Amino acid sequence: MREMKKWMLAAILICGTEVVLTSCIGQTDNPVSIVPKDKTESLNKKITNGKYDKSLAVKCINGTFVGIKTDNIIAFWGIPFVGQQPVGALRWKAPVDYTADAGVYEAYYNGKSSIQADGDPAALYIQGEDCLYLNVWKAEETSAVKKPVIVWIHGGGFETGGTIDPMYDCHNFVKENPDVVVVTVAYRLAPYGFMHLSHLPDGKNYPDAQNLGLLDQRMALKWVHENIEGFGGDPDNVTIWGESAGSASCTLLPLLKDAQKYFKKVIAQSGTPIMTRSTEEAIAVTDSIMKDLGCKTVADLQKVSNKKLADAIGRLYGIYQVLGWRIWPERDGRILPLDTWKAYEDGAAKDITFLQGCNADEMNTFAVPKGKEVWNKWAADRMAKKSKLMTAEENALVESYLNSASGEDWEKTSSLFSQSYWNAPTIRLAENQTKAGGKVYTYLFTPESALAGVKSGHAIELPAVFDHPEQNSLSGRAFDATYCKTLRKMWVQFAKTGNPSLSAAESPDGKAKEWPLYDLGDKKVMVLDEFDIHPEKESERKIVDWERTYFLTKYYCN
Repeated sequence: MREMKKWMLAAILICGTEVVLTSCIGQTDNPVSIVPKDKTESLNKKITNGKYDKSLAVKCINGTFVGIKTDNIIAFWGIPFVGQQPVGALRWKAPVDYTADAGVYEAYYNGKSSIQADGDPAALYIQGEDCLYLNVWKAEETSAVKKPVIVWIHGGGFETGGTIDPMYDCHNFVKENPDVVVVTVAYRLAPYGFMHLSHLPDGKNYPDAQNLGLLDQRMALKWVHENIEGFGGDPDNVTIWGESAGSASCTLLPLLKDAQKYFKKVIAQSGTPIMTRSTEEAIAVTDSIMKDLGCKTVADLQKVSNKKLADAIGRLYGIYQVLGWRIWPERDGRILPLDTWKAYEDGAAKDITFLQGCNADEMNTFAVPKGKEVWNKWAADRMAKKSKLMTAEENALVESYLNSASGEDWEKTSSLFSQSYWNAPTIRLAENQTKAGGKVYTYLFTPESALAGVKSGHAIELPAVFDHPEQNSLSGRAFDATYCKTLRKMWVQFAKTGNPSLSAAESPDGKAKEWPLYDLGDKKVMVLDEFDIHPEKESERKIVDWERTYFLTKYYCN
């Protein structure tokens, strides 16, 4: 059981199983940890005595925040991006905009993790509904030129995760790339971020509850747009970046009203608009949770402790507990369009430039730790539910795909779900965005884990792109250092210029990397091979089975 727990911690978008919630801050620079000594210790406080290092302070609209310096990198932890935290009467309500504040505040500690069930590293830290904070990293040296800004949105299936995860400490990333400013943002998760309530007898006062996590993200981007210049960042050159649910968020944010004015580019790793649900599906999940808790109204639900509510969702739908995969943003026709694919094809995001892709064996990350027997049952149940939605011809195509797939039964179904949840949606996003006149750079990540069966599974690239080779519990090894540096260089180059290509002089291995735009003819993608990064036609690599799995994208993930 202990090994299963470690696997699942690694598998669900995090990769950090040996979670040590202690500071990486150099004690010679500032003897302050990013994590309180225990769960009763207060977080950031207001500084009222005037005693603070002015060189580490940045004046923002909602306060002056004092960071921590290590190795010439200054980190600012736990900056609130809302005027009031979503507690009490603001539970299940849209985020409240921040207001002007002349106070001076510590930015020494990460904010609280969003309420969530057990399983994730972020769940080991202090949790609370008052969780809407962000972190900023900047190099100490000043520049007359404003720097590109990269905003990270964490994954976790919209149920788990948080900015406290050691993987997302961006010190190493900014130290290697001091010409960018990096921000990580928190948002409300399953119990309070994505729960449909308006159908309940007293639910009309909660019209946004089903997509609050996305509204939180948009509010964080507004804060970045209006304040990041004080950190040396360019508010007119912001790239949003995420993986899995964070990646899906990055592909949904362009569809939110007024969101596009806060960013120009998207880096989306293994996540697309397919990670959404219909209103009917959202209502069914809420009704199941209400029944489990013995609740009939929002008023009843308000009386349930946040921990009990989170645990109920974990028990019924948790990604760690049962790989439920039912807690998604909702295609409600108001905050999100009813058909996200059509929105892309119609040009809703044509002015946003994308760098997006998937890993070669995504679903293996989830299949392997479950074991053959449990996985085969899960896959059979999921396929049976899907088959009821499909035509006889479509079911025959799926059966044909499974029959032709290689390996054991679990490998066949894992391949199918890799196709339907990641490979096909990645290519469909590239197709739709390109048809609309937008720009998309698409990739396939291929390095394999040293752990049996995982291959190039979901999330194994995170240590490479964050420069945390020690966080390799999922990959079982550190990838080639030059390769990893090249990936980061391409990501940063994209944030700077909108094109991830590198000249020979810019490339860490001294070899030019010309990354072509995806087009409707050659459909070229960049194959991120560990020792041979190169472009290739999709028809040669066969990322997606156009006849037998591409159509599955219309059924989304539920």
